[in-house]
Amino acid sequence: MPSENTSKQRQNPISQAQNSAQRAENAVEQAQTHPNQTTFQQAEHAINRAEHALDQAKGSENQEPADRIEERLNQQIKNLKEVENQTHYGR
Repeated sequence: MPSENTSKQRQNPISQAQNSAQRAENAVEQAQTHPNQTTFQQAEHAINRAEHALDQAKGSENQEPADRIEERLNQQIKNLKEVENQTHYGR
């Protein structure tokens, strides 16, 4: 059975960026439904990781998936900022 690291090494940059964007979406949703310092920090961390993964994917041959991921990520950043503005948590 391959280790998790081996599986991750086999993923291409687009797949890694898609997975990171999904984790960021989940973290932002958690911050929206349960706003507290911890969930905001987790969401910000997940967004930062997704942005890094996206940077890695932008050099891929097919730019269209990276553009879609960037749109998803930008929406999540906007969603998190909206919730941050309604609460005293966040940056």
